[in-house]
Amino acid sequence: MSVKQVMRFGMACGFLVAIAGISMAAVDVAAARTAVLKDAEPAGAVTIAAAKAQLSTTPKAVVVAGRIGGRGTSPFGKNEATFSMLEIPTDDHATKPGHNADDCPFCKKRAANSPIAAVSFLGADGKVIPMAAPQLLGVAEGQDVVVSGSAIFDPKLGIPVIQIKADGLYIRPAK
Repeated sequence: MSVKQVMRFGMACGFLVAIAGISMAAVDVAAARTAVLKDAEPAGAVTIAAAKAQLSTTPKAVVVAGRIGGRGTSPFGKNEATFSMLEIPTDDHATKPGHNADDCPFCKKRAANSPIAAVSFLGADGKVIPMAAPQLLGVAEGQDVVVSGSAIFDPKLGIPVIQIKADGLYIRPAK
């Protein structure tokens, strides 16, 4: 190997170690769960649409109920404590046995017109916790949850997304 090749190899190894250090950052799962997960549903939860109507670009405290889900994509951020929420249907249409919202034209149309809430859980450093929400918080797509935190809505965005920096999460029991 030439000196130049050795230097390149060394830089590549250093880069890989740096990336591994970032992706393997220690997350105290027990502490994060204790801080975020609530035993009782917070009072005053509103729908995503109702929250959107109350919000602006100035952060405001909110309690929002929604269903973890995406519009044809995974609702979860990769290696980060984030997820998206859609409105919880107010009728019993989607509760019928064997119903699949991904194959239902009615559900697809309703979801396409529904506002979305993008939920992030931050660590003590103010950054998104570097662990996927299902592993960190035990959540799954399709669960109904209530999130508390600070939220904004910017009407200038191309899609109606409420951005929530969550400080609390209650997972509603399955019906």
